[in-house]
Amino acid sequence: EGLSVLVIDGRGFGGQASASARIENYFGFATGITGQELAGRGFTQAQKFGADFAMPAVATRLTCHPREAKGPPLSLVLEDGRTVSTRAVVIASGARYRRPSIPALDDFEGRGVSYWASPIEARSCRGKDVVLVGGGNSAGQGAVFLSGHAARVLLLIRGSTLSQSMSRYLVDRIAATSNIHVHPLTELTALRGNERGELEKVRWKNQRTGLENEANVRHVFLFVGADPATEWLRGCDVALDGKGFVKTGVDLTLQELVRAGRKDVPRPLETSAPGVFAIGDVRCGSVKRIGGAIGEGAAVVAQLHSYLAELDEQSMGRSSTTPEALL
Repeated sequence: EGLSVLVIDGRGFGGQASASARIENYFGFATGITGQELAGRGFTQAQKFGADFAMPAVATRLTCHPREAKGPPLSLVLEDGRTVSTRAVVIASGARYRRPSIPALDDFEGRGVSYWASPIEARSCRGKDVVLVGGGNSAGQGAVFLSGHAARVLLLIRGSTLSQSMSRYLVDRIAATSNIHVHPLTELTALRGNERGELEKVRWKNQRTGLENEANVRHVFLFVGADPATEWLRGCDVALDGKGFVKTGVDLTLQELVRAGRKDVPRPLETSAPGVFAIGDVRCGSVKRIGGAIGEGAAVVAQLHSYLAELDEQSMGRSSTTPEALL
């Protein structure tokens, strides 16, 4: 699109999407594609069109400079001390799955513990008991989906009822599904493995009675939410919602715009900070789906061009070595 682009990623390309065992609902891939393969194709395509990459590189701070200041209006400080100046930033840092405080959880990730329930996981637990932790809609959808494959779905929730945190239609579907067993006021407490390092036993505790149970379970699904990766935005007045997700466009309040010193109307994917945009899971109101994130990525390009054209009107001339957009 004619822009100079630098992509900064703390681990490798793809983020959470690359961890998906099989993506079967993405347009154009009728037989499905692994998350790693889809992300790899995107990485190759971005390289083909001239994007530069800094990987692994972790952004620790975003600074917004006054518009009247000389030089690019935005700068990023990286973990290794380097500073990158730019005219626009696209925040696509995503969200991190919440992880219960359970000993040895790391040891069983990918060896029985999953943070999603795809058809691949469903097939692997066919005819077996599974434990699913979580009381939100994602957990309910996962439980209903897995119930068509597993012998039993043991649904552990911290609250006393599902209706406290789950949509009515899902509560009703779970109640009508005979092989979903809800355990209220219950928390996962321990995981145990076999000599091959695979998950073999699961222990949970009822917080009201104090009673603990242990079962031979080889599949645990954790649907306990996600936390947005936004702590690095503290150096710039980027408005966040109550859960820490980045607010954009019409979600921004007048008070937030005034506090940021804005007199204009932000673009749909623009944050309270001029020239700072947000897309994907990190954005408040996003659908938290791969297709949605890619769609927002396409939409933000036109908004970047609009912002940069406005910036050029205010200040002609810039260094050709300054990236115009950072992702």
